[in-house]
Amino acid sequence: MKKVVLSVVAALALSAAPAFAADMPVKAAPAPAAAPSPWDIAFGSALMNDYVWRGITQSAHNPSVAAYFEPRYNINKDLQLYVGVSGESIKFPNGAAAEIDLYAGVRPTFGPLAFDFGFWYYGYPGGNSTYTTDNFGVAPAISNASFYEVYGKATWTVNDYIAVGGYVQYTPSYLNTGAPGTYFAGTAKLTAPATWLPNGIGAYASGEVGRQLLGTVDFDALVYPIPADLPDYTTWNAGIGFTWKVFTLDLRYSDSDLSKENCFIITGDPHASTGGTISTLNVVGGRSNWCGSTFIAKLSADLTLGSLK
Repeated sequence: MKKVVLSVVAALALSAAPAFAADMPVKAAPAPAAAPSPWDIAFGSALMNDYVWRGITQSAHNPSVAAYFEPRYNINKDLQLYVGVSGESIKFPNGAAAEIDLYAGVRPTFGPLAFDFGFWYYGYPGGNSTYTTDNFGVAPAISNASFYEVYGKATWTVNDYIAVGGYVQYTPSYLNTGAPGTYFAGTAKLTAPATWLPNGIGAYASGEVGRQLLGTVDFDALVYPIPADLPDYTTWNAGIGFTWKVFTLDLRYSDSDLSKENCFIITGDPHASTGGTISTLNVVGGRSNWCGSTFIAKLSADLTLGSLK
């Protein structure tokens, strides 16, 4: 009799089990994570005591401010398209006080090797055709110095601490003088281990050596008395930097092998001194210090929308 009772109880328990299971709440499967957006935007700003470009000051050795805005589209993790606009405060002989740049390109990456190919337009609005110098009175100037370049860059990240690279940029009319220009350079950067400094502060050392080749100016450029070749030159810079979160403090020495007379030929420095060697393109013997050695301190902030999420 006990066996019969136990069998009935067991049967009832087994028949009730599916009903209890059906009454229990069922957890929904987690929704798949949304794919990251291929779009991103990089932007930033900077303050520097001198805006130096390829060994030549663009701000007459005065402080300069800069900012940029760069939308990006990542086709995949190894291929990025981008466009951008940037601006810097300058002080040009023709009176232009701002540089407005427009650029676009593509950045393919193959493992540790990263490339960058693109187009860059340098705009200098507000220029006029004459300027007043300290020593030469009123002199002719190129009212519109705007020009464009195409470029290609490559960077090889050897490891977490060493990166080397090179790039070349070409324009058919350097500073709208009609002289073609080719600039090529080599770069190197050493990044300190993260444990070297406290509180998330990073450090690096970097340098660049470049060569600017310039061709024959147009007679119509006015600034030059006859068609002649602008001087080629070599420039270099070296410095150290410190990073913290989105901020970078870069301390750098820059110089070139341009003589003061050749510096005046390229820049038309309105504050140049007299008494230099007279040549075809420097009939007044002007001497400029806009291309000599200088120290640059730059504080910048760089971030992306993706990093803010």
